[in-house]
Amino acid sequence: MSSGQRSIPEIIDGLPTICGFDARVVEATTSAKPVFKLTTNISLNKVQSAFIIALHMHQPTIPAGGNELSTAALINNLQHMSNSTSDEDKYNVSMFAWCYSRIADFIRELVDQGKNPRVMLDYSGNLLWGLRQMGKGDILENLKTITSDDNYSPYVEWLGTMWGHAVVSSTPIPDFKLHIRAWQHHFAAIFGWEALRRVRGFSPPEMHLPNHPDVCYEYVKALKECGYKWLLVQEHTVENLDGSSLSRQHLPHKLVARNSKGETESITVLIKTQGADTKIVAQMQPFYEARGLSKIDFSGVTIPPLVTQISDGENGGVMMNEFPQGFKNVFNQIGREGVVSINGTEYLELIEAAGCTPDNYIPIQAINQHLVWERMKKSDKRNIDEVIEEIKKENYTFHMDGGSWTNNLSWVKGYEKVLDPLNKLSVLFHERLDNQSTKKNSFNYRNALLHLLISQTSCFRYWGRGIWTDYAQEICRRGTELITKNFYSSF
Repeated sequence: MSSGQRSIPEIIDGLPTICGFDARVVEATTSAKPVFKLTTNISLNKVQSAFIIALHMHQPTIPAGGNELSTAALINNLQHMSNSTSDEDKYNVSMFAWCYSRIADFIRELVDQGKNPRVMLDYSGNLLWGLRQMGKGDILENLKTITSDDNYSPYVEWLGTMWGHAVVSSTPIPDFKLHIRAWQHHFAAIFGWEALRRVRGFSPPEMHLPNHPDVCYEYVKALKECGYKWLLVQEHTVENLDGSSLSRQHLPHKLVARNSKGETESITVLIKTQGADTKIVAQMQPFYEARGLSKIDFSGVTIPPLVTQISDGENGGVMMNEFPQGFKNVFNQIGREGVVSINGTEYLELIEAAGCTPDNYIPIQAINQHLVWERMKKSDKRNIDEVIEEIKKENYTFHMDGGSWTNNLSWVKGYEKVLDPLNKLSVLFHERLDNQSTKKNSFNYRNALLHLLISQTSCFRYWGRGIWTDYAQEICRRGTELITKNFYSSF
């Protein structure tokens, strides 16, 4: 990195660094320097098959630091659990905290023993800030040892994500890049610019992929504009261009995002196959699946197939109790040849060095889009939403709510009490603050942006109604008040 890439503070005036250093972020995220190709200890010609293990970590930020909702401080849910009188909550806090930190211990232990482990990590911005907020900075310091130390960083890949753990289909389009850039700012502030330069893959919250053509297009466009080279997607959220299901899940694909204007963006994707995520990862099933696979001829190049899995790193008894031993046992069995573990960017850099090109990856699109394009061809209508409504009337299973971990959960339907104030806050934010780019380092701008981002956290939809809806509405109320009160006076 250039000498101008000095470190930036992680916390400014009590708020996380989520904006204000865009030029430095752009410089770090547009680097063309390979991440793993020059340092990897894996030779592709000695690999039969490979597998990926990725861990996702998140806790939401909520207004729960006090007895009255209207005045309660914003704290992380992990801290809220620690303040609980419930013995179960207090026990889970210690277990969750261990889960957030322990992967650094596992990697150092295995590397020091001469083993060849790999892991990909996805931590939401809410969680990263929350750990520092509640005095758990030792967890971040432990993670730094496998992020910034050259002895261990080749074995670990961080994945970018939405800072506020926002699901794209229920997030206003103008806010996509705000989340993406906020995470990049915050990550660089904690782990440094060189660590951010190495972040090339993106892990979507809830493994969600929007399937409305215009939304999907804007999403992929935003990812590429923010420097991401590839995206992790769930198998059942995508389809071949003819609408058929995927049949070569263990090869890289190319997500083609076409909007209603005919504009197209594409990005490389790695496919997470279906399954009961935490149990599969905890018991290291990807390794056992990879053992039954052999090299494949692909685009004129012979490459190893890749089994990809991601799961919550802290939820469920299997992750808390079975994963540590399962993870270590596998890496005590394998090395650098035959069946190996690999990280996503490492795999892509190696197969592309061998002759694969992203343009030749298998083209796919978001689920159900083939029905839209077929109807658009047959219709004189140019309004894509009219076409979508026609299909909905004829096919009750059809939807444009996107897909995620499971297809039986919509992130849009039934959440009007959250989405209405959320959308209004977003409109107000952009009406008042889009022309305030020169003041992104101000406390008021950062505070308004923080409220916008945390209001869109997926937990406010996932956990249904009740207190979680109250949390979201309160955050939106505060954000609206911040903008209307401070815009003219001090922004």
